[in-house]
Amino acid sequence: MRFSIFTMVCLIFISCTATKKSSSDEDTNDLMKMMTGTFNSETQATADSTYYNITLQMYPIWKNKEGNWLYVEQAVTAAQDQPYRQRVYKVWKEGNQYTSAVYTLPDPKDYIGAWKTPEKFNDLKPEDLKIREGCAVYLTKTPKGNYVGATGKNSYGSTLRGASYATSKVTIDKDKIVSWDQGFDEDGKQVWGATKAGYVFDRIK
Repeated sequence: MRFSIFTMVCLIFISCTATKKSSSDEDTNDLMKMMTGTFNSETQATADSTYYNITLQMYPIWKNKEGNWLYVEQAVTAAQDQPYRQRVYKVWKEGNQYTSAVYTLPDPKDYIGAWKTPEKFNDLKPEDLKIREGCAVYLTKTPKGNYVGATGKNSYGSTLRGASYATSKVTIDKDKIVSWDQGFDEDGKQVWGATKAGYVFDRIK
């Protein structure tokens, strides 16, 4: 069964700022490097027609501001000038846990393709963004050196296709990102999202 492209993916991320380098900074920088780049799900979509070929762009913005920020853009690969999802993430580390807060843009259409020209965000301020409550993802670093996590216990609200709430699970490796979003109704029945496994976004660059 194929699902709407608007219900397929939800991602995550992290950040931290300090005046001197520490092991915490090194871990955060490592995670940010894994998250930054161009990815797509072409290999997965070719092998299984229930998955779409999606391109994911994630690039840093506001390097002169406190914290680590990423602009995220997702689109069907055949129509990358028409993204169905645009977000900004702020990422940070507390203890052994990384948190990624998710924000929406005031005028998303004005920033289509801005991952190529991040200076376009210089006229935008963090306070212009709107946080998506409950959509934050919490990650931990594994002994293998990758990062795994999910949304919080109560997940986040969703009314799409009769859903009451949604969940996101994420794994971040140096060569791919796996993201699995699912929506459930009030009885816990899945009503949207991939049913077999998450989307596998392979690194392109």
